[in-house]
This record gives sequence, C-alpha cells and structure tokens, in this order.
Amino acid sequence: MRVAAHVDQVFFDVPGGVGTYVRSLIPALAARDPSLEVRLFHAHFEPAPELEPWMRAFPIDELAGSIRSLYPRWNLLGRPALPSAIRSADLVHATSASGVPPSGEDQRLIVTVHDLAFERYPRMFPVRWRAMYRMGLRAAVRRADAILTPSRNTAEDVLSRTKVDPAKLHVVPLATTPPGPDVEVAEGLGRLKVRAPYVLFVGTIEPRKNLVRLVRAYRRVAATGLPHALVLAGALGWQHEPLMRELALEGPGEIVMTGALPAADLDAVFRAADAFVYPSLYEGFGLPVLEAMTRGIPAIVSNTSSLPEVTGDAALGVNPRSIREIAAAIETLCTDVDLAERLAAAGRTRAERFSWDETARRTLEVYDRVLDAKER
Repeated sequence: MRVAAHVDQVFFDVPGGVGTYVRSLIPALAARDPSLEVRLFHAHFEPAPELEPWMRAFPIDELAGSIRSLYPRWNLLGRPALPSAIRSADLVHATSASGVPPSGEDQRLIVTVHDLAFERYPRMFPVRWRAMYRMGLRAAVRRADAILTPSRNTAEDVLSRTKVDPAKLHVVPLATTPPGPDVEVAEGLGRLKVRAPYVLFVGTIEPRKNLVRLVRAYRRVAATGLPHALVLAGALGWQHEPLMRELALEGPGEIVMTGALPAADLDAVFRAADAFVYPSLYEGFGLPVLEAMTRGIPAIVSNTSSLPEVTGDAALGVNPRSIREIAAAIETLCTDVDLAERLAAAGRTRAERFSWDETARRTLEVYDRVLDAKER
C-alpha cells in the first residue's frame, strides 16, 4: 500500500494537537506495517522549513504553491492536481480538513476532521481561517472516501452539521507518547522560574481554552491562602490579548507563563505539578489531558465536548463557564490528598487504553477498507 500524507501542520508557528498527530501517527503507521510506503508532501513555506528528524525516513515533496494559494483552490475547486509522484499513491491522507487536496484518478482520499470548534465558536477564529475550515469540511464531506475523527463527539458534530454519509465516518482516538526516563525536574523548573507547588495548564493560549475564567478561578482560591502558583504552558495563539489584560490586573497568587516548551522542559513541568486543569470550552480530543493522566497528574477538565469521553471517571469534571466550579475543583484537588491520589492512579490506568500503535492500527484498518471497496 502506498500512502501520501499531507504534513503542513508540523511547520505551522503553532502546530498544536494536529502537529502532534502528524508527527506521531506517521512513524507509528510505518512501524505497524513495514510494507507500507509513505510519501510526505507539504506546501511551500517562506523561509523553507527545517525537516524534523522523523521526516528524513520518508520521501518528501514540496508543492509549488503556498497555503494561502493552495487551500482555497483545493477546498473550493479540487485543484490544482498534485504532482505525479503523489498521484501514484493508492491513498492521499489529508491530516487536517483545513486543506483538502484533490485525489487523482483511481486514488482514494482520507481526511481527518479533528473538531468543529470553528462552527461551535466561530468568533474565536480569524475570519480567513474560519472560512477555510468551513470550505475544507464541505470538501471532505463531498470528496473523501473516509473521514477520521478523534472522538465520538466530533463524529456526532459532523453528522449533525453536515450531510455526510454516516458510513464514511470512523472514530480513531489519538494517544500520547509515554514519557521517557525521569528528567532533572528541579533544573528544568529553575530555568523556567517555576516554583512548586503549582497547578498546571498546557495548551495553546487562545480563547477556546477559557483561560480568563481559569485565572479568575485561581485567584479566587489563592485569596483564601492556597500556596499553589498557576503555570500556563503553551504558545501564544489567536486572540490572546484578553488573557494578557486579565493577567495585568492586580490579584492574589502567582501566575507564570512559560511560552512553548521543548519536550524535556514540558515533561519536567508536568511531573512536578500537583494538579492539571483544562477548562476548555470545546475539544475534539484533548491531548494535554491524556499527557497529564499518563504521568499520574490528577486532572480537572470541562464536562463538555470530547473531554468526558477521554477521561471517563478518572478526572474531576466542571462546568467550564462556572468560575465557582473551577475554583472549587482546584481547591479540592490541592487539599484532598486521598482524592488526588485516587485520580492519579485512575488516570494512569485510563491512559493505558490509548497508544499511537493502536491509533495506527485503526487507521490502517480504514485504509484497507477503503481500498477493498475500490476493488469491489
């Protein structure tokens, strides 16, 4: 089987969870099926992007056009055609519906739709990207032979908001890479100027993550004497200014923003946290939550979208719009040692259900099914 995989997201300034998906799934596919022939392709970037080490194991093609040029034409018109080397593959896998490239004659198209946040919370996206996502979703529904979603929640969103053929939808959960050997936590925290104890958020700094309410909830608890700091780890994304204005206000407690972190520093920040808090308004999956659970960090998560599906009963669920609930959960998890230990153990057990090998296995099943249907 020959697969051409679209990998633009890895080169974005803020790759996010889709970038993690691309860089984790493709090596897992190759490891799961050594006979699989994978070819990577990406749009033209200025300056030219530096290839990540895993990419060097695969042939890779750079297209002539930029994202700004290609995505609207792909999504609306289904052209320009991909180069012949890519058209010779059995399958094209669009790893995000933001740009859905055209498949060639006798070629099958797989599209991963990660979430429908742009439909649920349209004002939280730049106008241009909101339009791009909508066009891409329509293109996926119209042209894809199969659509992968990371959760049942996202699949239900696609079903309720489009005229997709339900037979095209396949739920393939994501995963997280188990942490490596213990890092030097104290050294990493010292370099980042992070002091224990603290509660941790990890993710892109953008409105959908609900961080203004998180800060207000944290300050409400800090005012009662809770000694914990709040650490916000992640790259600045779209519309982060309201959070910066909130942080500029006087308030109790200590809040640290680390920015985007390399893997070793992120691991250190995870390992030393007393609790993880993720009050996102909407998620297609919620990879940072799984990363916390894998490390045995008790978690507080929104009781909406895909997050209950990922955590089961291994986390404290809160209404993300209730500052009072978020504050009460932070206080509870930081003061009730028995509960924190139970959730930490339950989180580890729950996280063991997810692996990139399993994600690859289920993805390959969809590939096979689509190709079998073609032959029939």
